[in-house]
Amino acid sequence: MGKKGKNKQKVSGSVKTALKTEKKLNAKQKKELAALGEDDIEKVVAQIEKEEAQRQKVVEALIDQPSRRVNFTLTAHPFKDELIMLGGEFFDGQKTTVYGDMFFYNINKRTWTVVKAPGAPPPRCGHQAVAAPNGKGELWVFGGEFSSPSESQFYHYKDLWVYHIGSKKWEKVQASGGPSSRSGHRMVYGKKQLIVFGGFHDNLRDFKYYNDLFIFDLGDYKWNKIDLSGSIPPARSGCIVLPTSDNRILVYGGYSKEKVKKDVDRGQVHTDMYLLGPDKHDQSGLKWKSAIVKQSGISISPRCSASAVLAQPPLAYMFGGVYDEEEDDEELKGTFFNDLVAMDVEKHQWRSVNLSGKKDARDKRRRRKQDGSEDDEDGEGEKVMEVVDPAPAVTTIDDGIFTVTVGPAPVASTQAGGDAKPDVFTPSPRINPGLAVKNNVLYLYGGMVESGDRQYTLNDFYCLDLHKLEEWQKIIEDDVSSQVWLDSDSSGSEEDSSEDESDSDGEEEMDVD
Repeated sequence: MGKKGKNKQKVSGSVKTALKTEKKLNAKQKKELAALGEDDIEKVVAQIEKEEAQRQKVVEALIDQPSRRVNFTLTAHPFKDELIMLGGEFFDGQKTTVYGDMFFYNINKRTWTVVKAPGAPPPRCGHQAVAAPNGKGELWVFGGEFSSPSESQFYHYKDLWVYHIGSKKWEKVQASGGPSSRSGHRMVYGKKQLIVFGGFHDNLRDFKYYNDLFIFDLGDYKWNKIDLSGSIPPARSGCIVLPTSDNRILVYGGYSKEKVKKDVDRGQVHTDMYLLGPDKHDQSGLKWKSAIVKQSGISISPRCSASAVLAQPPLAYMFGGVYDEEEDDEELKGTFFNDLVAMDVEKHQWRSVNLSGKKDARDKRRRRKQDGSEDDEDGEGEKVMEVVDPAPAVTTIDDGIFTVTVGPAPVASTQAGGDAKPDVFTPSPRINPGLAVKNNVLYLYGGMVESGDRQYTLNDFYCLDLHKLEEWQKIIEDDVSSQVWLDSDSSGSEEDSSEDESDSDGEEEMDVD
């Protein structure tokens, strides 16, 4: 007889070492979690999903507004004059909260409604959501991440969900062959398909960035991985992905990082642009070609974590973002942006959006008398975006609340219908705000900005008429003086801290001049 186990596959020494290391790390993590009073994150997610599946009734309630958040989704309802907000996260300096709530904003009534529907997905941020006109409307959600309050654990999703707006029910779609677990990816809708590109996965011990492309068919509920050829975009997350009218996608920018040495990573902000579309010679629909494209128009300052949305094809709009410069192996200096720029997705052309500001009626009448022109009833005329170079300066704003380094903004230029006004109100610099377009009006909500070692999550809300291009309207202003930051090294139990030296439990309110 032969030796027992002679047909067993041999395991190399390096694999054995890796398995032992992983086992030790898992054991160490369990001890650390026990000390923090946290459960295993996979068990937490499973329990939340189980509880949501048991929900039988739809619960709706009017609220003032959603709480402060970033990395959520804001999506225009496919039919009604409503916006749909889902998920997001908030960090107060000590604890991270990941949300799973869903809100509907009624544009005409200017009201927010929170909706708790049966079978909802677990809380998440860094996910993607798109609306589809199927039935009475659907909201499709893929991926994202969930973290423990201490951020000692991260869980990345690879699940696909659909919210049936008409019946107010969630459905978890069971379909194999889809993208791996990830967040920071991008998803767009086109011709009854969901197109998913890029993203990243990070478990605090290792990370990976993706440049793969997947398509989910809304007809047969089937995932297909696309075979990409040509000049393929390097792996990235947080990029801009916009659909074109001929079922292709435009990919711009994003962020990725690589290991330089042990415990040292180097990040890269991408500024390239690619056009990805079906191979004309392929009948299966599973082969696409990718090509790098030349950008024209104004020069865009390098950035990542900007938000973009397609308005009236072929025009899309991008707002905000950040550019991080490494001062050393551990310190980053971020430059935040609040410029609004437009992209012609067919011509691959960037345009500066210069707002004219509201015109005084007396000025309109005076102008008519002086030049003999016949304005329309509102005296507006057509608003035109001009291609201009951005100002090269980088400025620092200190409003007495927090200091932000702001990137270059477009130079004011003359537009049809009046002179551009450089002092027209613009929302403050930020990353990853919610951005959506409904009835040719651009809506912007929340986001996050850093000031030194602190992160301030916003809950302001604005809109901009893309036909008039006059100025941003404030729907909800952010009372930044109410924000509280909890220093990570603060403790309410320090015996040498007196009550008049600091607030309890390390709370620090931002001072307002």
